[in-house]
Amino acid sequence: MTGLSPASRSPLAQPSSRMAVTSPWASSPHPARRRPTCTLASGTAASSVVWVANRGTPLTNGTSSAPTLTLTNASNLVLSDSDGRRVVWMTNVGAASSSSSTEAVLLNTGNLIIRSPNGTTLWQSFDHPTDTFLPGMKMQIRYRTRAGERLVSWKDAGDPSPGGFSYGCDPATSIQMFLWDGSRPVYRSTPWTGFRVKSEDEYLLTNTSAIIINLAFVNNDEESYTMFTVSDGAWHTRFVLTYSGKLQFQSWNSSSSTWVVFGQWPPHECNRYGYCGPNGYCDETVLPIPTCKCFDGFKPMSTEEWDNGEFWKGCQRKEALRCSDGFMPLSGMKPPDRFVIVGNTSLRECAAACGRNCSCMAYAYANLSSSIENRDLTRCLVWVGELVDTGRLGASTASDTLYLRLAGLDAATG
Repeated sequence: MTGLSPASRSPLAQPSSRMAVTSPWASSPHPARRRPTCTLASGTAASSVVWVANRGTPLTNGTSSAPTLTLTNASNLVLSDSDGRRVVWMTNVGAASSSSSTEAVLLNTGNLIIRSPNGTTLWQSFDHPTDTFLPGMKMQIRYRTRAGERLVSWKDAGDPSPGGFSYGCDPATSIQMFLWDGSRPVYRSTPWTGFRVKSEDEYLLTNTSAIIINLAFVNNDEESYTMFTVSDGAWHTRFVLTYSGKLQFQSWNSSSSTWVVFGQWPPHECNRYGYCGPNGYCDETVLPIPTCKCFDGFKPMSTEEWDNGEFWKGCQRKEALRCSDGFMPLSGMKPPDRFVIVGNTSLRECAAACGRNCSCMAYAYANLSSSIENRDLTRCLVWVGELVDTGRLGASTASDTLYLRLAGLDAATG
C-alpha cells in the first residue's frame, strides 16, 4: 500500500505518457517512486495495467522534468504535464471535503482512493473502471439516470486510449449485461433470474486447488449492481475486456508468470448476439461446438442458406398463430432480448398478461424474493414480435423456462 499526502508531488516515469495502476497486486516494501504501482511479489516477470487515469489525454514529457501527480489541499488528485502548466486529469472531490490531512492511498486490491482523516473514502478508482473488473468492484446501473459504469477496451495492445468495445449493464432494463462494439451489441448475458444474488463457480487450477468465484447481484431503490469476490488463497483474478472485443476471466499463475484464461465471452460464434437470426436459437448443449436451431413449429427462412451455415435470416413459423393457441414450456433457456417487463405479479398473472394479447409470442417468469433486499420481487418478461438472441443452456443456474406460443397447441393444455 502506497500513500500520497496533500501538496506533495509524485514524479511519474519519464517514458510514461499516462498514469496507470498496475497489477498483479500485493504490498510493496517501498513507496512507489516513479508511478503508482503494486507488485505481486519480488521476481514477478511483468506487471499488468488494471486502471488508467488519463486514457484519452497522453502527457507530453519534458526534457528536464517528469510529469507530476499532486494531491491538493482541496482533496483532489491532479495530473500535470512536466512544466506544471497543463492539467490533463483530475478527480472531482467536492470543496466540502477539503482537508490538509487527506491522503491518497493505493490499496493492495488495486483500488486508488482519496481518504479523509476520519477514514471516509472521498473518491476511488473502482468507481471509474477502464478495461478491468476486479474483486470488490461494482458494475452498476442507476435507475434515475439510467447511467452506469462500463468497461472500455484499450485501442490496441500498447495503447490504453479508449477502444471500440465496451461492457456493462443494459441501460434499458438493468437486468442483463451487454458487450458492445460501438453501439452494436456483440454479446448479451441471460436476464437476471435471481441466481446471481449468491452463487459460486469453481475453476480447477490443479488436482488439489481451485478458485471459487462468488457472484452477487444487489438490487435496491436507487441502483442495481453486480460484483464478485474470490476464495481465500486463490490466484489473483480479474475480468478484462480485450482490445479484440473478448471479455475474459483471467487468473495470475505466479509459477509461469502468465495470466491463465479460464473463461471467455462470447465463447463461440453461435453465442454472438443475434447470430442465429430471428426465431432461431443457439443450442449450447450441442458439443463440442454449439449450433443454431429453429424452435419446434418453426423452419429456416432459407433451407439452403441454413444448411450452408448462414443463419442470419433466422426461422419462420410453419403455421400461422391463432389467438387461442397455447404456450409450450421450454426449460433451460436463455430468454430472448427485446422483452417488456411486467411489474410484480404471479406466474398465473404473467401467463394471463401474455395470453390475452394475441401479439404476445412468449413469456418467462422468475421469483426474485431471495434477493439481498428481502423484498417480494418477481420478474415477468413478455415478447411481442420476433424472438432475437435466444439460447438453450441446459442445466444451468442462469437458465430460464421460456413459454413459447405454438400454433395448434390448445390453450387449455398449453
